[in-house]
Amino acid sequence: MKYLILLLVVLAVVWFWRGSRRADSAARGKPDTPQQQDMVQCPVCSVHLPRSDALPGPGGQLYCCAEHRLSAER
Repeated sequence: MKYLILLLVVLAVVWFWRGSRRADSAARGKPDTPQQQDMVQCPVCSVHLPRSDALPGPGGQLYCCAEHRLSAER
């Protein structure tokens, strides 16, 4: 009987501990969740990349690298 009570106490402690960890991670906003980004396509090589990584070029086009941006300016 005492082992059953001990088991119930241990399970209750584990249950409360896991619940508090979930509440803490929800309060922090789960920083490991990736954010969505707009994707653009390089007009030279058709590679898709995040808008934040793209290089602006002539006419408002976005390029994947400086070499492709320069080739479009010629």
